[in-house]
Amino acid sequence: MLNGYLRNQCYKETIELFELMGASDWGFDSYSCNFVLKACMELEDYERGREVIKRAVDHRVDGDKFLGSSMINFFMKFGDFDSARRVFNQMISRDVVCWNSMIGGYVKGCYYVAAFDLFLEMILCGVRPSAITMVSLVQACGGMRGLELGKRVHGLVLVFGLGTDVLVHTALIDMYSKLGEHERARSVFDIMPAKTLVSWNVIISGYVQNCLVYEAFDLFQKLVLTGGGFDSGTIISLLQSCAQVADLESGKVLHGYIFRKGLDINVILCTALVDLYSKCGALKEATFVFDRMKNRNVITWTAMLVGLAQNGHAEDAISLFGKMQEEGVTANSTTLVSLVHCCAHLGSLKKGRSVHARLLRYGYAFDVVNRTALIDMYAKCGNINYAERVFEDVSFFKDVISWNSMITGYGMHGQGHKALDLYRQMLEEGLEPNKTTFVSLLSACSHSGLVDQGRSLFLSMESDHNIRANEKHYACYVDLLSRAGHIKEAEVLIKQMPFQSSCEVFEALLNGCRMHKNIDIGIKAADYLLSLDATNPGIYIMLSNIYAEARRWDAVDHIRGLMRGRGLKKTPGYSLIEVGKQLHAFFAGEDSHPNSVEIDRILENLKSELEALGYVPDTSCVLRDVDEAMKIKSLWRHSERLAIAFGLLHTPAGSLIRISKNLRVCGDCHTVTKYISKVVKREIIVRDANRFHHFVDGKCSCNDYW
Repeated sequence: MLNGYLRNQCYKETIELFELMGASDWGFDSYSCNFVLKACMELEDYERGREVIKRAVDHRVDGDKFLGSSMINFFMKFGDFDSARRVFNQMISRDVVCWNSMIGGYVKGCYYVAAFDLFLEMILCGVRPSAITMVSLVQACGGMRGLELGKRVHGLVLVFGLGTDVLVHTALIDMYSKLGEHERARSVFDIMPAKTLVSWNVIISGYVQNCLVYEAFDLFQKLVLTGGGFDSGTIISLLQSCAQVADLESGKVLHGYIFRKGLDINVILCTALVDLYSKCGALKEATFVFDRMKNRNVITWTAMLVGLAQNGHAEDAISLFGKMQEEGVTANSTTLVSLVHCCAHLGSLKKGRSVHARLLRYGYAFDVVNRTALIDMYAKCGNINYAERVFEDVSFFKDVISWNSMITGYGMHGQGHKALDLYRQMLEEGLEPNKTTFVSLLSACSHSGLVDQGRSLFLSMESDHNIRANEKHYACYVDLLSRAGHIKEAEVLIKQMPFQSSCEVFEALLNGCRMHKNIDIGIKAADYLLSLDATNPGIYIMLSNIYAEARRWDAVDHIRGLMRGRGLKKTPGYSLIEVGKQLHAFFAGEDSHPNSVEIDRILENLKSELEALGYVPDTSCVLRDVDEAMKIKSLWRHSERLAIAFGLLHTPAGSLIRISKNLRVCGDCHTVTKYISKVVKREIIVRDANRFHHFVDGKCSCNDYW
């Protein structure tokens, strides 16, 4: 009866019947204790299980090998390795099953050395290992990342005559795949006398793990041709392979297989679909699958959240996290670090600090990846001091990525000298810079106008660190020279590049031409860019701006006509400001905001005060052929001014105002914001498309160089 309850998953009834037996005259034996102990394991009831074991010992029925193995398995399941070993040591007679229980338990608990020590003891005791023994040892080799040891265990498999066992073969395939030895894995698979679906799934999964996507699909086709069926496990591996290479079409074909073959649509399979569609940018399909899932675990939520974040929907990702909390799903490290990146993208310091608190609460904040993400977030949210605090924490093990992140942060905030000082400190501590380090350094020099230092760094890359400059390094160097007005030198550098010039390099040159009004080189750069990508609206806009600043309105009209003819639109300028727990967006020229009247009143008052201090509008920033009055009116409707006015309206006097803008701050808005910071006696931080501007008492941290 007990066995019947157990087989039908009636675990509570199994325990209740056992209690009834103990209270009656029937008593119980080792078999009944074994059944109820398994029920306790299924219910994860450690205390009840210990009580069963105590009663078995008190009634002296614990000497049975069958029950002994169950007791070991019970303790191992709950991580009580000492109790399991005591039970094992006290057993008078131990068969291979008992030894396997101990060895397998150690392997599952990642006590690999203890597992091998016990295996040697088992051999010395004259007990011949079984296939299960060898499977556990093979799994231990995979866990230890021990290829040489794995080869020796493979040899022992052959010595003990287990070379034809399908379980052992499957374990060997899995081990070699995890250790990157896909050819060895395939050779084991090919010599298998009988292949199960599990074996096929393991080898296909192994190919996917080793990024051999096409090989995985070839093997799947062979499986289908053999007439063997496949299950959801097969499809999950193939969906993961499609996600690796963003192969949306193959993924959709696999999605169709799921329905045509009537496969078990479980949470793992649905999560793989959500992940695939998210990584392919197909958020509509990802949301469709996600919304129709009956059961969703933290991995599912995280896959959807990461998909939204990586496809530029940071606000939606944060909103989804709120729903996840409402459903009582506890976030994991990946969930939270994805939210950190969302907060960085939005420039939302309050939300970022809240996520940081969660990372601390759950014990994830000490991971080097998460700490590096926090440094990046605080830097992008305008609080470089917080980024420094995270970086300088003595408990923080810093790898080269962490140093790069802090150097990048200094660069964004116009603190090029600090970035260079940190680089020197990094070298003193014996850390070797990588390619990204020099991208960060050259970018920092570019934002601070440190031309000589940038030249020196560019030359030292190969001479001192054996790092050959790639396209990103050249783009940063061209940007450095172009921003500083060395347009001719930048053009010569591009011609000397050892490879074909990229869009990024010419965009940097074009931007410098716009800043320094070099029409001739600007036109050449734009023509080259359009020959590479005629559908990029940013190139047309930059070229149009060059013509507009030169007051060549006929050329401006021609460029805008080309854009209209090709269906291209200018990205609208907008600014974000966080007030309370909400982000507010303002678009240039907008007058539909609920607080529009109050915002206009504040801006009108500010305009009068600024003009009294000597402010004169710089209408050259208005790149439209309209009269002067319209130009001035247009300037005062720029998105950052609307956001600043809203901040003044809804935040306490004297408090800091943070603005995020998607485009570069124009010269007049930069001047106006300096004046506003002096008049209202507030610090104003503006993050534009290029960098951060800290406005305090009429001055900006960029020293008017951006």
